[in-house]
Amino acid sequence: LRAEMDKRRLDGFLVLDRMDQYWLTGFSGEDGGVLVTRRGVVLLTDGRFDETADVEAPFARKVLRKKRGPETIAREIKRCGITRLGFDSSHMVVKTYVALRKLLSARLVATDRIIAGMRERKDGNEIEAIRRAVHVAEKAFRKLMGWVKPGMSEREVAARLVHDMQRLGGDGTAFEPIVAVGPNASLPHYEPGDRLVSDHEGLLIDWGARCDWYVSDLTRVIWPGTIRPVLAKVYEIVRQAQLKAIAAIRPGVKARSIHRIARSHIEKAGYGRQFKHGLGHGIGLDVHESPGMGVTSSDVLEPGMVVTVEPGIYLPKLGGVRIEDDVLVTEGGCEVLSSLPTELEAMKLG
Repeated sequence: LRAEMDKRRLDGFLVLDRMDQYWLTGFSGEDGGVLVTRRGVVLLTDGRFDETADVEAPFARKVLRKKRGPETIAREIKRCGITRLGFDSSHMVVKTYVALRKLLSARLVATDRIIAGMRERKDGNEIEAIRRAVHVAEKAFRKLMGWVKPGMSEREVAARLVHDMQRLGGDGTAFEPIVAVGPNASLPHYEPGDRLVSDHEGLLIDWGARCDWYVSDLTRVIWPGTIRPVLAKVYEIVRQAQLKAIAAIRPGVKARSIHRIARSHIEKAGYGRQFKHGLGHGIGLDVHESPGMGVTSSDVLEPGMVVTVEPGIYLPKLGGVRIEDDVLVTEGGCEVLSSLPTELEAMKLG
């Protein structure tokens, strides 16, 4: 970060995003801010995290603020003698920006994706944490395959899945699971409701675990009973699109070209309009982080990146299919971190 500050002639950088804060300092408190100078680190938090700050970030100068707001931030910026302060434009609200402009003579310099870009390539410890998150999520899903049955509500399935991920070693969920029965599965970001699992409809589940702050993100479709021929056809189209996309992942490839491979397969099958989102996204401390894997992405894949590959086809009033796995870009190609099968027969219950 200091090297980037030098390039941009910044003598200070203000970090307001919690996950950026954790990645830089190891401090996990939800009330926090980090001021990085050329020679020091100032950690802004409150009395609830007094001891936590000492344990997790002993190298930082701790400032316990009584009131959350721009005044304490401005005071520390002045105290450090900062004249050009960088910040991520995605993480500062207008109210804070306006207040700091009034309180400071220092120039505020908006930047974009400096820390996000650094977080794209994971080191060995980060990759191992993601592996654990994938493992926990998969263990919970295998248990789900043994207990889910017709008559359970979407909410009940989601709640039991969350419980199992925590019981099996996860720190929590990466996000609230999507559990969608039948036609609800045509809504890519559906929230579980009261519809009941039935033996003549598919059940789409999008879930992930969090371990040591790092996340996993997976999707499968379960078939408790009969499968409509059109959905069986769509399922195989999506599966082949995913396989082709994963096979093309390697360093130096533009992320959007991987998206095009999956989209091209789906379009040739006649379902281009029913593939309504990008192919995937990076995962790490956040469920959605760079690199992007959509048609507009300018990102180039590099070793250490971990991305989701999740093509989908959505048929209103009928259902939807999405298959999602987590993939590590390696020096020689890629490694699929998740191990759950994708074949249709393996997703049938009973």
